[in-house]
Amino acid sequence: MRARLAVLFILGCLGAAVTPAQTAQQAAPAVQQADFSSVYCSGFVSDQKVPDEIRLISGEQSNSKLIFSRGDYVYINRGQDKGVRVGDRFTVVRPVKDPTDVPWFKWQDKLMRAMGTAYQDTGQVRVVNVQPKVSIAQIIFSCEYMQRGDVVEPYQDRPAPSYKDPAAFDHFAPVSGKPVAMVVSGTDFALVYGKNHAMYVNLGSNQGVKVGDYLRIFRYQGSMAETVPIEPGFQYTMFGFGSTPERYQWNDLPREILGEAMVISVSRNSSTVVLTYSSTSVYAGDYVEIE
Repeated sequence: MRARLAVLFILGCLGAAVTPAQTAQQAAPAVQQADFSSVYCSGFVSDQKVPDEIRLISGEQSNSKLIFSRGDYVYINRGQDKGVRVGDRFTVVRPVKDPTDVPWFKWQDKLMRAMGTAYQDTGQVRVVNVQPKVSIAQIIFSCEYMQRGDVVEPYQDRPAPSYKDPAAFDHFAPVSGKPVAMVVSGTDFALVYGKNHAMYVNLGSNQGVKVGDYLRIFRYQGSMAETVPIEPGFQYTMFGFGSTPERYQWNDLPREILGEAMVISVSRNSSTVVLTYSSTSVYAGDYVEIE
C-alpha cells in the first residue's frame, strides 16, 4: 500500500512539473498569416499585360443577369479543343481604371502609369462541364461580382506570408537607407486606408522587393505635393492657437511614422501590400521605405 502511494506521489510531482510548461506552450499565440481574402482579393498592378485570350463570355439566366456571383454557373470560351477538363480551376480578374480620374496628389497619375495596369481580383471558378468549344464553370469564390469580358487565367497558388508581432513597431524608427517610394493607390482606388486594407506602392522586384517584406509608412509635415492642396503654412496663419518665432519647413521637422505594411504580391515596378499596423489613417501620397 505504501509503495503504491509513493508511486502515485511521484507521478503527481512529475505531472505538476510538466503542466506549467504545457500550459505555456498552449498559451503561446499562434503565428498569424495573411488570410485567404487578403491574398486572393487584393488585386495588383502590373506593367506586363495579363494574357486575356480566355474570357468569361456569359452564364446561366443571362436573359436577366448582367453580373454573376458565388454559386452561379458561367461560360468561358475554352473547351475540349483547347484541353480544358472537368475540375480545372481558374482565377478571374478584370483590368480597371479610376472612375473619378481626379488625382489626389501631384504625381499620382504619372506614378500609376509607370506602375502599369490595375487588375481587380473578382474570384475563382471550377469547370464542371466541358463542351467542344466552351466550358461551364461554377463560381466557387467571390471577391467582387463577375461580368462578361472578365479575364480568366489558370489558377496559381499565391503565398500567404506570416505577420510579425505588431508590438515590435518602432514609432520613432530611423531612416532605413533602403529604397523609398509612395502609396499610390489601393483597392477600389480608395485614398484612405486602415488596418488590413490593401494598397499599391511603386516598389517592385526591380527594387529588390519580395513577398513577405515589410514596408514602413511615413509622412512629412508641411510638404504640399503629397496631399490635396491646402492653405500653405496654415499652422502659422491660424491665430489663437500658438505660434513659433519662425516658420519651419518640412525638412526641418521629424518625419511622422504612421505604420507598416506587409508585401503580399510583387510585380516588376509595383507591389500589393496589406496594412498590418497603423497609429493613424494612411493616405495615398504617404511615403514608404523597405524596413
